[in-house]
Amino acid sequence: MIRLGLTGSIGMGKSTTAAMFARVGVPVYDADATVHALYRGAAAPLIEAAFPGTVRDGVVVREELAKRVLGRPEALARLEAIVHPLAEAAEAEFLAEAAANAEPIVVLDIPLLFEVGAERRVDKVVVVSAPAEMQRARVLDRAGMTEERLSQILSRQVPDEEKRRRADFIVDTSRDFAEAEAQVRAILDVLKTTAPA
Repeated sequence: MIRLGLTGSIGMGKSTTAAMFARVGVPVYDADATVHALYRGAAAPLIEAAFPGTVRDGVVVREELAKRVLGRPEALARLEAIVHPLAEAAEAEFLAEAAANAEPIVVLDIPLLFEVGAERRVDKVVVVSAPAEMQRARVLDRAGMTEERLSQILSRQVPDEEKRRRADFIVDTSRDFAEAEAQVRAILDVLKTTAPA
């Protein structure tokens, strides 16, 4: 089974690209969705203990938590020490199920793949990318996003140029939807020739 890591900086179109892989039948592990579920479940009491006042009605209030960790490396490290092991356990369950189903290829959609060293857990890496001005426009169009917050987020992410350099495949989302989907299909065609029988 080929484990394909999917990553890309904020606003590059990674979630849309992940959906393209899923649409053609490739199982996708979504690290962000896993974290959202953990914030409503197993991680909530642990986060409340470490960051009092960030959980309401058993659910982590993401905006409140962000205020506590953004721009504070020690606080962020404390949060990651809680969340990452739980997310990796969920990823391991996903991989075990995919192996049991004899899936030839799976996608691990991990936004901070390089930042957390998760590239060591995959066989190939796909980086989703677009020009910086397009990325900025997409992100600033999101509700509640500001220049300052975007700057803080980007400061935690490996620069796009470096991600592209370390990629096995690149999906350029600066063109239309059909073009990006054609790139996804081309990647799968290449991988299918190398996937174990």
